[in-house]
Amino acid sequence: MIILLLCIGLIIGIVCMEFLSYIIHRFIMHGFLWNIHKTHHKHGKNFFELNDVFSLFFALVSMCLSIVGYTNGDYFLFGIGFGIIIYGFLYFFIHDILIHKRVKISIHTKNRYIQHIIHAHKIHHSTIDKFPSQSFGLLWVPYKYRKNRG
Repeated sequence: MIILLLCIGLIIGIVCMEFLSYIIHRFIMHGFLWNIHKTHHKHGKNFFELNDVFSLFFALVSMCLSIVGYTNGDYFLFGIGFGIIIYGFLYFFIHDILIHKRVKISIHTKNRYIQHIIHAHKIHHSTIDKFPSQSFGLLWVPYKYRKNRG
């Protein structure tokens, strides 16, 4: 039963993060917190950007959920926290390494799914302004943003 609760929490954590990331990115980052997020759209010379505070916030939330869940024997809550951690690692690898190359590692992939993600993100960054913007998610790529639509 513990494994089942952990796995369900893990899946919910990952899926909810993709949904929340879309909502937060579209309505908050491209809304009233644009002054923070615009540092990501207007790249500077520094490795870190003010926009990284969003990642730190989610890291703190995931650690708190994981610690509280583990300490109280609530493996469902622990799973949710750990799912957010896994989403964070996926985000860092796909977004910061593969797409923006913030870490200088030469990785090339012909994986169609990853290519769709990269293409959708390039569409998102086709403007450096708050509006108009599109394609706000990371792992789920709507059909209209898929590279070569296939």
